Amino acid sequence: MEMELDAETQLKNVMCQLSDPEGTHLGPPMYLPQNAGPHQLQQIVNKLLNNEEKLPYAFYISDQELVVPLETFLEKKKVSVEKALSIVYQPQAIFRIRSVNRCSATIAGHGEAVLSVSFSPDGKQLASGSGDTTVRLWDLNTQTPLFTCTGHKNWVLCIAWSPDGKHLASGSKAGEIQTWDPLTGKPSGNPLVGHRKWITGISWESVHLNSPCRRFVSSSKDGDARIWDISLRRCIVLSGHTLAVTCVKWGGDGVIYTGSQDCTIKVWETSQGKLIRELKGHGHWVNSLALSTEYVLRTGAYDHTGKVYSSPDEMKKVALERYKKMIGNSPERLVSGSDDFTMFLWEPSISKHPKTRMTGHQQLVNHVYFSPDGQWVASASFDKSVKLWNGVTGKFVAVFRGHVGPVYQISWSADSRLLLSGSKDSTLKVWDIRTKKLKQDLPGHADEVFSVDWSPDGEKVASGGKDQVLKLWMG
Repeated sequence: MEMELDAETQLKNVMCQLSDPEGTHLGPPMYLPQNAGPHQLQQIVNKLLNNEEKLPYAFYISDQELVVPLETFLEKKKVSVEKALSIVYQPQAIFRIRSVNRCSATIAGHGEAVLSVSFSPDGKQLASGSGDTTVRLWDLNTQTPLFTCTGHKNWVLCIAWSPDGKHLASGSKAGEIQTWDPLTGKPSGNPLVGHRKWITGISWESVHLNSPCRRFVSSSKDGDARIWDISLRRCIVLSGHTLAVTCVKWGGDGVIYTGSQDCTIKVWETSQGKLIRELKGHGHWVNSLALSTEYVLRTGAYDHTGKVYSSPDEMKKVALERYKKMIGNSPERLVSGSDDFTMFLWEPSISKHPKTRMTGHQQLVNHVYFSPDGQWVASASFDKSVKLWNGVTGKFVAVFRGHVGPVYQISWSADSRLLLSGSKDSTLKVWDIRTKKLKQDLPGHADEVFSVDWSPDGEKVASGGKDQVLKLWMG
């Protein structure tokens, strides 16, 4: 009798192995009842991890999210349970961002196309760069122009906030860079000159490495990147690429990554600008680079609570805690997108060889971006699609179709649950990561949307484009 009962109990249980996204097992495999679902798994993971406050988790079986009891999932997917079923648990943001669904303001002011929009690290300010040679700062409370920053001689192609929010840098088609004081809209010092062609990217050193922020790196079509120190007004030249440098990122572990039309990605140290290593694999121009830590690097000490800091030291300490928590025991990951229609996932501190090659786009990959929690990578392409990939393994997860023109830029909500895209087709679209479907269609621009940004505090979205207006979108 006892034997039969035992066999029956076995049938109702599934042997499961819980592990984190990096593949580290959480204890040995265990038998779980077939009727267990995400709720029961949450309790088990919180208990096994000894979490004092209960944290939310999502669960994945071979990249499919588990939203039903195990039994239902296994029947529907016809999954074999002969060996332990691997369940990956992913921590979710404790806060939840509302999707944006309406345009709250259309602000005119620029005299030419808006080429870049960017929220400050605390989400309180917004800057835009335009073909009219100006940078503008906008008051988000009144939704009106605050300052017009003049001084550039040509189109403003890129802008970047320092992660402590104290500076804004902008680069132009004429090759000069200007830094601004966001509180006054006035230039802080003379233009930084040295590049011979237009500026393609700007990236600041993170606040956990240096506070207050004073160094950033610029990349240019002239084939060089330069590290600028805004206190010393000096620069270190990173030369070695044989063609235009198209993108640049300052990593959280202190190295700089440059992507180029010469098909390579170079890794540099920042005290003397020496080349550390070269990442090769792409067959055509490298267009875009993304770091798994990008969100915490961009926001520094600021998070969804809106806490304000009294000193640079306090900022540095909090930013370092956030960075350490973000990377855990794993290395910083890098993704590159190219004109060869492919992407590569790298772990540059471990190997100069790519971890995986990500294929599937039918046209050039224009923009790649990690989700704030580092678990996803999104890619935007001229093939009119946005694709979603596993940020740890590089495995393809889903394709988002709906745009009828090339997709220029993407941005994530701070909780990593929603993705925004802006396209040549004059629309913005919001995609739901859990359902893998379109959540919101946002028409309203009269022409191509060149730039989109979701504020780090999650409250709003900004977009700019060929129609010369800046639009703000709310939930």
